[in-house]
Amino acid sequence: MTSSVATFKLHPPAQPPHLLTRPRLLRRLEAATEPVVVLSAPAGAGKTVLLTEWSQGLAARGECAWLSLDAYDNAPDRLWSCILRAVHHARPNLPGRLDSDGWTVDAWLEEILPGLVTGLGGEGPLTLILDGLESITDADAVRSLADFLTRLPHGFRVVLSTRHVPGSPLPTLRAQGLTAELDQHDLAFTPEEAQAVLTGLLGSAPTADASSALYEATEGWAAGLCIMGRALARSASEADTEGNLARGRQAVTEYLATEVLYRLTTEQRRFLLRTSVLDELSAGPCQALAGDRAGVLLRELARTVQLLVPAADPSTYRHHRALASLLSDVLESEGSNTVVSLHRSAGQWYSRQGETTAAVRHWTLGGDEPAAVASVLDGWEKAISVGRGAQVSHWLDLLPPRTVAADARLCVVAAMAALSGGAPETARRWLDVAQLRQTGLETVGEGSTVSDAAAVAQVVACCLKGEVLTAGRLGEAAVAGTLPLTAWRALACTARGAALLWTCRYEEAEALLGEATRDAHAAGHGLALVRALGLRVVCALLAGRHERARILSDEALEAVAAVGLGRHFVSVPAYIGRAGLLLEEGQTEEAERVLAGAEAVLAGSPRTESEPHVRALCHFTRSRLESARCNTDAARKAREAAGRAAARCESPGVLTDLLARAGGDTVVVPAAPRPQDLSVGERRVLRALCGPLTLREIASELYVSHNTVKTQVRAIFRKLDAHDRGGAVARARECGVL
Repeated sequence: MTSSVATFKLHPPAQPPHLLTRPRLLRRLEAATEPVVVLSAPAGAGKTVLLTEWSQGLAARGECAWLSLDAYDNAPDRLWSCILRAVHHARPNLPGRLDSDGWTVDAWLEEILPGLVTGLGGEGPLTLILDGLESITDADAVRSLADFLTRLPHGFRVVLSTRHVPGSPLPTLRAQGLTAELDQHDLAFTPEEAQAVLTGLLGSAPTADASSALYEATEGWAAGLCIMGRALARSASEADTEGNLARGRQAVTEYLATEVLYRLTTEQRRFLLRTSVLDELSAGPCQALAGDRAGVLLRELARTVQLLVPAADPSTYRHHRALASLLSDVLESEGSNTVVSLHRSAGQWYSRQGETTAAVRHWTLGGDEPAAVASVLDGWEKAISVGRGAQVSHWLDLLPPRTVAADARLCVVAAMAALSGGAPETARRWLDVAQLRQTGLETVGEGSTVSDAAAVAQVVACCLKGEVLTAGRLGEAAVAGTLPLTAWRALACTARGAALLWTCRYEEAEALLGEATRDAHAAGHGLALVRALGLRVVCALLAGRHERARILSDEALEAVAAVGLGRHFVSVPAYIGRAGLLLEEGQTEEAERVLAGAEAVLAGSPRTESEPHVRALCHFTRSRLESARCNTDAARKAREAAGRAAARCESPGVLTDLLARAGGDTVVVPAAPRPQDLSVGERRVLRALCGPLTLREIASELYVSHNTVKTQVRAIFRKLDAHDRGGAVARARECGVL
């Protein structure tokens, strides 16, 4: 015989002050016609508050019975005595409790369940709300509830509120279309709802920045937002606000510790703490930090805690920001050595998997700078080869300050990342620093010393700046300094081949670009391969070898698709070459489509001054296309744009002839200004200004006083007619001083 049921469990709890009515969720509940409705969300998500408000408006749709469940109800006889007591007022023909024989499996299947199904049906609509279902974990109790939910009589509806993701029989009912569900994402406050809650708590609308900051910190989690709002409401001044925010964060931490962390097993708590250093939770890194059972624990906690937020990959999660803050505080209390050790273990695992971003982050946070640098040096070339220069720049940004500038190898990597993004000026600054930091025969990438790699990067930078004569001069030595069948050789041959192409030396250009294609294939360097093939298409087209251009065009576009570089600027020559071929064949519509793709790529590039030869050729091709359409005005504008781009080139070369034949004005390259000669000391300081060093650090590097450097900088600015260090460096390059 079970004990009686406390009356307070049979009624909804009192609503909190400053209640926010949530019409969008009330409408969802009202519209649900399924016999089973499930609200599944973590502690403090507002499930009980919502159901309390909703239950008060059910009169038109029948009666409502409420039962608040807790750990004392975690047995089948107790559970069903409570349910019978809850529905007794609406179905008086049912017993108010189980009989003296209690609950057994046989009695349940043969007597209790059939009697319940019969007694609950046929007397008008009735809704039973079971709040706190996560408390019911006993196997027999769970199984009996599943039996009941799959046999609900007509007109009877059950609403389940739980902190867990429910198991059986919900998947079966879901497949049959018999459930309506609201999860943590549905229950999270929207930004507008959060603003309304904070306004009610504060008595006036918070600033947009304050509201946005609180919303981001809590991710719309109701309990966290209300706790922080109440803390802010006590503030009388700005000083009070900071203190109350800190107390609010502490209150959120205490709530989560009480409602979540301390309700877990020791094994579960250990798992959450050790994996709290991870940005993403998946089986692999969790096992590296928390042991072989980590995968099982991850799935278990994702179902029961629900403050592990699913990522795009269904098997990957992240900590809710509020939970992450709690776990970080608890882990820090165990000592910094624990945190350092966990970060290093994570760095080791991610390094083995080739996940460089995460590896560098964890090595850095674990204080192992050499390991972080090694991860960058191991992974940068592969990333650059597929056009992910921005990712490499991000890796470098994760390293401790000054680490990159102190290592010549990393300076070259930074330069190559900048070149991959079409930023030759940035690359040159890093190459200047690399020259200062070079200490010996250090290698970077595959089979190249720092000095040889820097020479290749310098030639590539010249090409991107349109300095084809300089690229031609430097390119010969750069090619000679690289090994065949390496990425460095492919890049050097491509850069020098481009310089020869734009100066009308087509046969030599084709030979070098052919070598570049071979080397890029061998090294698996997609970026160099796409660029070399695209330039070969242009070379063959300008040389009048249309059949050869067609074959190369097909190969180039296949490479673009295979490597996934369709939106990268290196693909533009391939597009322009194909558009030119289509124009020769009279296919103007198809040419328009291809050329528009090239223009979109160039327009999407943040570096509008890079690759002036390619940009000029693109404009020239547009002028040809518009002329073929008899659109004279558009053709003229395109020729003018081509002329402006060509004017930025050190030597327009073939562009001069093309524009002259098309009826455009002759390209006139402005003469470089002639500044006063710089002294040897001023030149040394000017070269150092290219890097990230401060004037005091430059003085230390050059073994002179700080005042001497300041005097020389002022002289440099005066002689170069510049007003800042960036302008001085740019002016010096323009005039050939650097």
